[in-house]
Amino acid sequence: MLGLTVAEMAKLAGIGFTTMVRLESSDGVPAGNVKTLTSVKSAIEKAGIEFIGSPEEGAGVRWKTKK
Repeated sequence: MLGLTVAEMAKLAGIGFTTMVRLESSDGVPAGNVKTLTSVKSAIEKAGIEFIGSPEEGAGVRWKTKK
């Protein structure tokens, strides 16, 4: 949705390129350090994306609505 490369996303999240590649290549909910996953989530949210649903049911993303 953001049109970022893996390298750009890793930089925004403050994590290593190979870590980002590993997270993106995982199937389902990625395994990883909580701090790393939180950093990626925060970077995505700051870029204007909102996470919806849960991993078990109806997981997805959408653009944040402006209030």
